[in-house]
Amino acid sequence: MIVRNWMTTKVVTIHKEASIQEALAVMKRDSIRHLPIVDNNTNLLGWVTDADLRGVLIASMLEELTLEDVMVRKPHTAYPEMPLEEAAHIILEKRIGGLPVLEDVRLVGIITVVDILSAFINIMGMLSNSSRLDVRVSDPHMPLQEITKLIETHRAEVISICHLPATEGGESTYSIRLKRCELEPIVTDLNKKGIRVISSIY
Repeated sequence: MIVRNWMTTKVVTIHKEASIQEALAVMKRDSIRHLPIVDNNTNLLGWVTDADLRGVLIASMLEELTLEDVMVRKPHTAYPEMPLEEAAHIILEKRIGGLPVLEDVRLVGIITVVDILSAFINIMGMLSNSSRLDVRVSDPHMPLQEITKLIETHRAEVISICHLPATEGGESTYSIRLKRCELEPIVTDLNKKGIRVISSIY
């Protein structure tokens, strides 16, 4: 997964000479929280958020402030071929809502928390017509393949598998999403194999 596949490419931008009030009006009009500042060649000059602008709104009424005065000049950025998880790590670590996406210095998109969440939901098949099994395995040597093979004997199709961090006792937990199917016979066979089903959602 790379940023290019999930970023927003129709980016609303503004020029550095715009006033704080103009920028806030653009954000309200387009229901956005991040606004890149660009030059005439769409090269990125800076970045502002709605929180940045609201913080200086009163000051901007008392003196002539433009976006150039308040913008972040060197924001954290992503590039189109960046792994999506790397962009997610930057956003989480820096506690920011999104990143401008650049090719050299030219703005080509924006990737936000919402875009990354959308990618996660799609990849995990959360909005598909599906069932889910959460299983816990106490035997650290039991391969995941053995679990999926048992599931497939019931003609169930695996959509995605999420491996959760091991517990203090070394137990592994897997969240397995399947195309909608009857779960009861699968649960019975898993339990017989010592694979504890901790939740099942049809």
